[in-house]
Amino acid sequence: MKLALVTGGLRRLGGHIAVRLAETGYALALHGHSDAVPEDGLAKALTDQNTKWSGFVADFEQDGAAEQLLDAVVDHFGRAPDLLVNNASLFNYDDAQNLDQISLEKHLKINMMIPTLLTTLLAQKLSADQRAAVINIVDQRVRNPVGDQLSYTLSKQALAESIRTLAVACADKLRVNGVAPGLTIPTEDYEADQMERLAGLMPLGRLSSPDDIAAAICYLAEAKSVTGQTLFVDGGAHMKSYDRDFQFMAQR
Repeated sequence: MKLALVTGGLRRLGGHIAVRLAETGYALALHGHSDAVPEDGLAKALTDQNTKWSGFVADFEQDGAAEQLLDAVVDHFGRAPDLLVNNASLFNYDDAQNLDQISLEKHLKINMMIPTLLTTLLAQKLSADQRAAVINIVDQRVRNPVGDQLSYTLSKQALAESIRTLAVACADKLRVNGVAPGLTIPTEDYEADQMERLAGLMPLGRLSSPDDIAAAICYLAEAKSVTGQTLFVDGGAHMKSYDRDFQFMAQR
């Protein structure tokens, strides 16, 4: 049975990814920032699929968190993961008018440094005959950025650029790829029918769904000849330039 480590894998998009991986037969190491309790839909899926899984808590703002998490996973399951999905992310608002060093450092640490450390540490822990796949969750905005969420955007751009470099540096042990979603799961900042209006602004007339993202991850996890690639799953959003973040568009 293959083992997948999904950071931020207990709820929201990470929970959907975990459900799909459980359905395809993976054992799961699911990371949470402050607890290891899966959301209700995920908990039911894990039970229904009789999935072997365990939750792990790690605060990625703390030094040494990446090492401690991977060590805990290896100790618990007795081996390194076959798949690492770097999904955990910090998303706080700032722009050029209020960007500060603390915000930038936090975003860079959680959104780029931790995935990079987990990737290189995984390569070191694999056995001589073991290979693994790494998939970084990026963002469609890395192709056509806006000025909103500046620290977040810069950190995701750095993560996106790391994919090709790590694919080369770790090619003897890892395939490293990325998935770049568009707007997928709205926050409470969105109006009730704003998502429907935003979908109409996409080239495909639709937004990405959690199932779309999970399907892309399952493809890349098994695509033995694919590395160093970023797959945009966003309704075509990356092909257009928008003036603002989607949160501020198509409002009434």
